[in-house]
Amino acid sequence: MIPEPRTLRPKLPLVASNASSPTRAAVILPWERPNHHPQHRTADARLTEAINLAAAIGLVVVHSAILPLRVRRPATLLGPGQVELIARALAGLNVGVVVVNAPLTPVQQRNLERAWNTKVIDRTGLILEIFGERAATHEGALQVELAHLEYQRSRLVRSWTHLERQRGGFGFLGGPGETQIETDRRLLGERIARIRRELEDVRRTRSLHRIARRKVPYPIVALVGYTNAGKSTLFNALTGASVFVKEQLFATLDPTMRGVTLPSGRQVIFSDTVGFISELPHELVAAFRATLEEVAEADLILHVRDVAHPDTAAQRADVIGVLDSMARDGTLDPAWRERTIEVLNKCDLLGGVEHMPSLAEAIPVSALTGEGLPALRRAIDERLAAKMEIADYALAPSEGARLAWLYKHGEVIERQDAEDAIRVRVRLWPSDRARFEQAG
Repeated sequence: MIPEPRTLRPKLPLVASNASSPTRAAVILPWERPNHHPQHRTADARLTEAINLAAAIGLVVVHSAILPLRVRRPATLLGPGQVELIARALAGLNVGVVVVNAPLTPVQQRNLERAWNTKVIDRTGLILEIFGERAATHEGALQVELAHLEYQRSRLVRSWTHLERQRGGFGFLGGPGETQIETDRRLLGERIARIRRELEDVRRTRSLHRIARRKVPYPIVALVGYTNAGKSTLFNALTGASVFVKEQLFATLDPTMRGVTLPSGRQVIFSDTVGFISELPHELVAAFRATLEEVAEADLILHVRDVAHPDTAAQRADVIGVLDSMARDGTLDPAWRERTIEVLNKCDLLGGVEHMPSLAEAIPVSALTGEGLPALRRAIDERLAAKMEIADYALAPSEGARLAWLYKHGEVIERQDAEDAIRVRVRLWPSDRARFEQAG
C-alpha cells in the first residue's frame, strides 16, 4: 500500500559541525507506487537516503514527509492539498530550504517556492550541492562546475521580469538587441564550452598517465560501489593509505591511486572512485565520465557492497545498471562482469564473516576490523594470475639485464641455473610477453 503522509525523524542529529547557524531544512518525498520487485526501495528507505544527502551538506532536517503521488501535476508536481499540507507543516519552523526528492521542472520549483515562501531544490540540485562542496582536485572542480552550469541552463525560464528586458544592439551593429535571458544563455554556453575544452585537456593528461602505467606496467584494481558502502575504508585497509573516510554519502569524489604488493609479490595499483547513487542526475553522469574511465581501464573491478544495508540488493542493481550503461555506450568492456569480484563489506555488523552465507564469486569482509581481507587479497592474486601467461625462457649467463626485467615485470615461478644457461618459467601479462620476445 502507498504510505500516508507522515513525519519521520532522522536517526542521527543532522547538524553541520562547521557552521555557527546551520540551515534548517525539510525533506519531502513524492512517492509513486513502484512495480512489485524485490530490488525496489521502500518509501522509508528512500526518505532516509534523502535525509542523509541533506545531512551531507550540513542541513538540519526539522521536518520530513512522504506524500503519495497519484498524478504528476505540471504546475507543482504535488496535488493542491499536499502543497497546502506542507505549507501548514512548515509554518513556524523557520525552514530555509525544502528538498524535494524528485526531479522538478523550473516552473514547478518556482511555484513551490511561492507556495511555501522558501527556497526549494530538487534531488538533482541537492546532489550538485554535495559535489560542489567535496570536489578537491582541479578536474573534480571542473566536472562539478560543468554539471552546475548545465543544470542552471535548464533553469533559465522567464520567471523574473529582468530576464524579459531587451538590450540594445552594440553600436553600428544595430538590430533589436537581445533579451537578458538570451544573454545569460549565451554566457553560460560560452563558459560550458570553455570548461569542456579544459576537461578534454585533463582527459588527455589522464590518458597519458594510463599509457605510462601500462609501460610500468602494474595491473589496476578499481573499487566501485554505492556511495557509503565503505570503499575508502577498504581502500585504506588494503593499501595503508589515509584517504578521507566519513560515515556520510559522497565522502569521496576524486579518484585516488596507490601501489600495493600482493601476497605473491605481484605489484598492483588500487584505485578508489566516486560512489554511485540511484537516479544520479544525467548532468553528473556526463560530467564525471572521466572519473569513471579509471574503471574502464581497470584489469580487475572490486564491487564493494554494504551487505548490512537493508537495501543492499537495490544498491547492487543500481551499480550494475550504471556499469551496464557504460558497456552499452562503449565506455566499458561488455565483458566487465568477468573481471569483477563482489566484496560483501561491513560483515562485522552482521556478526562477522563466519556468519555470512557462502556465495560464489563473493568475498565477505569487514574493512573496519580487517576480517576477511587476507582472503580478498588471495582472490585478487588468483584472478590476476589467471589472466597471465606462463612462458619458459633460456637465457645466457651474460643476459642479466633481461633476467632482471623478467623479475620486475613478471612472476618467476621456477628457475634453474646451469653453466651454459639460466632457465626460468615466468608468469607474464600477454603484452609484457610480447615486448620481451620482440626485444630478444
